Amino acid sequence: MNYDVFLFDLDDTLLEFDTSEQNAFRNAFTEAGLAEGLDAYRAEYKAISKILWRQLEEGTTTMQELSVSRFRQLFDKFGIDLDPAAFSETYLAFLGKEAHLIDGVMDMLDRLGDVRLAIVTNGFIKAQIARVACSSLNKRFETIVSSEEAGFQKPRPEIFQETLDRLGVTDKSRVLMTGDSLTSDIRGGHNFGIDTCWYNPNGLENTTEYKPTYEIRNWEEFRVKEKAAH
Repeated sequence: MNYDVFLFDLDDTLLEFDTSEQNAFRNAFTEAGLAEGLDAYRAEYKAISKILWRQLEEGTTTMQELSVSRFRQLFDKFGIDLDPAAFSETYLAFLGKEAHLIDGVMDMLDRLGDVRLAIVTNGFIKAQIARVACSSLNKRFETIVSSEEAGFQKPRPEIFQETLDRLGVTDKSRVLMTGDSLTSDIRGGHNFGIDTCWYNPNGLENTTEYKPTYEIRNWEEFRVKEKAAH
């Protein structure tokens, strides 16, 4: 099977997210005069955020609700008197300045050669576009489709259909979706009926019912897998 359309997740697939989040979180709280207690704030924030992102995948919350709710819950927990909506905008602005490429990504994209490339992300569109723009990924992708603007989040098939519509692609057999999340990327590709590649650098066990077409540990392996697919 030949692939000439490659869809990629962004966070923890092409760009490392933890460092970006940590820096943006620190900068936002420091600007608000709350540099003390950052470790406790971030630990609680990550716990809250994990639940909300899972709810987003399940369709029980929206991007707008998630954006504000994670900080509202955090501020309530610590008795912080700040506007969570305004703080969220500050955080996302700082996040948009953070781009940390995962090792091997650019070499992998260079090896792919003359193919169609798109990013499909559940992240906030302004931050994601800004992060791509300030990285070596800039101008490498035809489109960035986010759940925020599409109105549907991975693993919903509609966000993948939106991506193919933008690319003008109708043949799903030409398309490969690659990402680090079994529950959004691999499940989403499965739901939409396209082949998938699980980027699994930590060698995690797949305990879900969603089986990727391919699995890789690093981007050097993607060359092997991509050639095998041909």
